[in-house]
Formats: sequence, C-alpha cells, structure tokens
Amino acid sequence: MTADFQQSRQALGRRLRELRGPRTQRDLAAILGWPRAKVSKLETGRQTAAAEDVMAWAKATGHPAATEELVARLQGLETHTRSWRRQLRAGHRPVRDVLTIEYEQSAELRAWEGAMVVGMLQTADYACAVFTRYAELHRAPKDIDEAVRARVRRQQLLFEPGRQFHIAMWEAALHADVAPPEVLAAQIDRLGTLIGLDMVTPEYSRINGDGDSPSFVTFWSWP
Repeated sequence: MTADFQQSRQALGRRLRELRGPRTQRDLAAILGWPRAKVSKLETGRQTAAAEDVMAWAKATGHPAATEELVARLQGLETHTRSWRRQLRAGHRPVRDVLTIEYEQSAELRAWEGAMVVGMLQTADYACAVFTRYAELHRAPKDIDEAVRARVRRQQLLFEPGRQFHIAMWEAALHADVAPPEVLAAQIDRLGTLIGLDMVTPEYSRINGDGDSPSFVTFWSWP
C-alpha cells in the first residue's frame, strides 16, 4: 500500500466521521446493519470502502447530497490502487527505488502497519515471504531476492545519527499468517532484539536517540 493511498483512505475516513455527527459508531452500525468494527475501520482508514458502503453511509447519516462527493473520493482511491498495480507489473524495483529516495531524504518518518511487520524492521526471510505474496497477488515479476537485499540495506538508516522513526504496529501483525511459523518466530525475536537495545526507555518500549546518536523506534499495540 502506498503512502498516498493510505493518506487518501484516512482522509475519506475523516469525512465519514464528520458526516456521522453526534451519533455513536454503535448507533450508526445498527442503522446500517453492519458490525460496529466496520464503521470504526472505515473511519480510521483501516478498511477500504466500497461504493455501496459510502452511498449507504450518506443516506443513513442524513446527508444524501454527499453521495457524489464520497463516490468521487472513492474513485480517487481506486486510481491510486491501479497506479500501484501498474508499478508492480514492472517488478518491485521501481517501487523500491522511489521509497529508498524518500527514506534517504527524510530525517523523520512515521509508519503504521496493522497486518504485518513494518518493512524497516523485517528480517530477510520475513521480507522474502511478503514480497512473494505481493508478486503472486499482482502477478508481478518475481525479482524477490533483489528486493529483499535492498530492504535489508535500507534498514541501516535505523542506526544513522539524526534520523527518527516512529513505527506503530497493531498486535495482529505478530500473529498474521504472512510467513511460516519458524520465520515469524525469528521475526518476533528480531523485534525483541530492537526493543532490548541499550537506548530503550522500558516504560515506553522505546528506542531513543537524538541528533548525535542512533535513531529511535517506538512500538504501540492495542487490542
């Protein structure tokens, strides 16, 4: 998922929240006949809405005139998705090169991941499993070995002075069936190693740093 896509999805979620008004998520879910979790995920950008979802939302919240706007926002999301797929048709390298430039030019980065371990913290085997699944899903060229090597090299930025990484992961990322059990176990061990570094502030599970020392990584998880 590209950063632009996720930002657009979150912007749509904020607009949906605005339209909900004073109703609670539970109340709106009851009107729509949805699980409350779906309302929450759409508003926080953790799930992509379908056209019928936003049309039903506009009607249920008493804002039918907003239907056209919401559908237009959703079409923008679909454009981002098609662009992502076009990039992947040429393999992982074009996407990887753009990300590497953005990372190298940034002093502070923020990442959120709800379904898998964030790329900057992945082991080589875990990254291989992720890239393999992406290649199969998008029918992209399987330039997986090169993509894994590039991702591992990029992780050296974690230890460069003057950089800060704020990384949030949902607990489900530690349980998702993204890789074989032994690979996932090694990945969890890798996270434990990062949290156990000397720069950690235990009460915040934080790897700290400033302009003269290595970057820091902050982990959050919630049920």
